[in-house]
Amino acid sequence: MNKNNLKEIRESLMISKAELSRNANLSPLTITRIERGEPCRMETKRKIVLALGLKISEKDKIFGKNMSVSLNDGGNRRSGIDRREFSYAIHTPEYRSGSERRTNSLKN
Repeated sequence: MNKNNLKEIRESLMISKAELSRNANLSPLTITRIERGEPCRMETKRKIVLALGLKISEKDKIFGKNMSVSLNDGGNRRSGIDRREFSYAIHTPEYRSGSERRTNSLKN
C-alpha cells in the first residue's frame, strides 16, 4: 500500500468524505480505500485532484511523485475479477431466446 496525503489535504480544506465523493463522482468507499493507501486508477486520481480544486499538475501534492498505478487492482476486490482481463465472451452464458428457455425448462 502506498501512503498519500489525501486525507490531510481533504481535512485541511474542510471537505467531508461524502462531499468529495459527490464532487469527484466516486463512492465514499473508494475515497476511504484511497486514504488507506490502496492503489487506484489514474482516472480516479484525476477526478479527486479536480474535485479538490487543484490543477492536474498539482497531483504530486496528494499522491506523491513516486506513486505508481496498479495494473492488477482486482486481486483484493470482492469480485476478484481484474477488469482489464475480463472477457464477456467467456463469462456470458450462451444466448437462448425466451421460447428456447421455456421449451428446455418444460423438458426437465
